[in-house]
Amino acid sequence: MTVLIKKSNLHHKRQSYKLVHSALILLGASALFACSQPESSASTASTVKAEHQAVTTNVAETHNASTSVLSTPVSNPDLLKNISATVYKDANCGCCKDWISHAEDNGLGATAQDVADVGLFKDRYGVPTEMRSCHTAITTDGYVFEGHVPAKYMAEFLENPPAQAIGLAVPGMPVGSPGMEYQNKFMPYQIMQLNKDGTTQVYADIKSTTQQL
Repeated sequence: MTVLIKKSNLHHKRQSYKLVHSALILLGASALFACSQPESSASTASTVKAEHQAVTTNVAETHNASTSVLSTPVSNPDLLKNISATVYKDANCGCCKDWISHAEDNGLGATAQDVADVGLFKDRYGVPTEMRSCHTAITTDGYVFEGHVPAKYMAEFLENPPAQAIGLAVPGMPVGSPGMEYQNKFMPYQIMQLNKDGTTQVYADIKSTTQQL
């Protein structure tokens, strides 16, 4: 009888884990498609696959979390004061607009440009294919900020830009990053430094929403 009970409990735990796993995969996919990324179908499929792999990696952490995670960014109008940028995006990209709002709330003077092919601008400004997201911001000084980079790290980078760098990127569209808030969910991600020679390196590991503030 004891063996049967243990087996039953194990079965229920496995079923619960599978349900959580599936729910998080759907969460990531829903957020991605809601953003209406304007890349080619092959590029979009690649991004979705990468996001799904990242969600899968973090299923255990999310499942074991005991408290809700707040993902509403704190505004600091002085953070990016006197910094201006042009943001190239698709006209239907909702999360692009949300990221622009985040950046503006933190002082960025943003000019949104709706374009038919965002990929052309990513090519022009040297954003590697594997580093791409849904929008590309170019400051008046020519620095590149690809995707949902938190304003905090934009300001940090611009205060002392590494000599070999052209900017920062958050590949894909991580749930919980600025502009990708969804039901207080959060998926850890990395901010990558883009270098002039085409190489990349980790600029920051973002493991919680508080790191974004």
